[in-house]
Amino acid sequence: MSDPNCIFCKIAAHEIPSDIVHESDTVVAFRDTDPKAPTHVLLIPREHIASLAEVDSSHADMLADIARAASDLAHAEGIDESGWRLVTNVGPGAGQSVFHLHFHLLGGRPMTWPPG
Repeated sequence: MSDPNCIFCKIAAHEIPSDIVHESDTVVAFRDTDPKAPTHVLLIPREHIASLAEVDSSHADMLADIARAASDLAHAEGIDESGWRLVTNVGPGAGQSVFHLHFHLLGGRPMTWPPG
């Protein structure tokens, strides 16, 4: 299920060009257009889910696919040994600006806390 007004749904459907680096039946990953680190890839489910707050037990396989894709991409990007971060924001107060569940894979530089 997708949302016809969602930019990430449109990217997953190849209606909007993007630098896609991974695709499966459940997950699409593409480079962020405003990267915060040398490696900054967004991983999204093909299914439109607004945020992690809407995830339930029926999404377990999809979440495992995202985690596996993130690990594989970290290796492919050469950041698997130096370290990487996988983060999602839930709601505007946490910085979520696109309301389609997405995870940021960040690496290639030292990470600070809080993220920045």
